[in-house]
Parts: sequence; C-alpha cells; structure tokens
Amino acid sequence: MPNPHYDFLIKLLLIGDSGVGKSCLLLRFCDDAWTPSFITTIGIDFKIRTIELDGKRIKLQIWDTAGQERFRTITTAYYRGAMGILLVFDVTDEKSFQNIRTWHSNIEQHASEGVSKILVGNKSDWEEKRVVTAEQGEALAAELGIPYIETSAKSNSNVEEAFFNLARDVKARLIDSAAGGDAATGGLSGADNGTGGQSVNVAGGRTGNVSGCCS
Repeated sequence: MPNPHYDFLIKLLLIGDSGVGKSCLLLRFCDDAWTPSFITTIGIDFKIRTIELDGKRIKLQIWDTAGQERFRTITTAYYRGAMGILLVFDVTDEKSFQNIRTWHSNIEQHASEGVSKILVGNKSDWEEKRVVTAEQGEALAAELGIPYIETSAKSNSNVEEAFFNLARDVKARLIDSAAGGDAATGGLSGADNGTGGQSVNVAGGRTGNVSGCCS
C-alpha cells in the first residue's frame, strides 16, 4: 500500500571532493539556510524534504557523503541504494573538477545500473575566483552523458532546480519501470526513521568553524 503522506520516496546521494559545498547545498535545499563556515561531514549525514513535483508528493531522503579518502569505504556502501546522484565540484577548484571522472567511475562500480545522475558546478557566485568555465562543465557532462547545472548555496542560485531536476528524472524512471512493487519505497540502509527535516549523522556528527567557503 502506498504511504498516505507521499506518492514516492526517492533517495538521493551527494558525492564529490571535500570542501566543494555538498553540505551547504543540502542545508540550503532542506532548511533554506547557509553558513560561511566550512562544514566537515563525518561519514554520512542525511536530511529529508517532501516536495510537490508534477502533481505528485515526493519524499526526498538526501544523503550527504564525506569527501575525504578515509571515509570512502563507508560512503561507497550507500551508492547501491541511491536512486539519483549529484556529482558536485567547486568551480573555483580545478582539482575537484578533475576528480569528477573518478567519482563517476565509483558510481559505475558501486551504484545500481541506470541510476540517475546530474553534474553540479557549485560556488557559481564566486566569479572572481572561478577557474572552471561553464563550457568546461557542460563538456564534461556531455562526455559523461549527464545533465549539467551551476549552483550557489550562498546566493541560493539553481539549488532547487538541481534537486528537482534529478528527482523528476528518478520519478520518470520509477513510473517507466512501474510494476516494481517496492520501487517507490526501497533503498538505503537506515531508511525513514521519522526524523522529518532533522539532520541525522550516522557516523557521529558534523564539525564546523574552519573559516571559509561553503558557497
């Protein structure tokens, strides 16, 4: 039986290098908030937001992964249950852009076949520091066969669009493969625990207050 509170439960995953602003994108999308402090995710964190999309009520469970190498074995375990993945880089950080191919190969290795993906160039408000052009981002997305969007958590530019576009693609895929009885409710370990919009850190909390850069 479908849950009376939503038509679909869609599980999304944020991946990318440490410091690209994944946690700030999640904070902006779920809480409409932003912090100038650098937020370090320890292991895995998640938030929940319910949205209306094309006449359907969709509960988004969004997992935020740590970018540091030492957490890689923890975070890859979450790829399999993801229905959509946001690959995030920082347009002011060339290395984070170059590493997208590695993150994409991790998806190919660990995620379910046919998972929806979107490439996100974050911190687009920081034009004076930009080193990766929109054209470069679009070219890489075309190479990987996925959509591209530029965002800024700081100015709240295209944040909703990034998550909504990915959710719309997942929803279309779920409807296309319709009959799969638990398609709208399957997924990641630690599923819905009734936390609503609260953030739950599976591996022990966030730390913050390094100066800087969560655009």
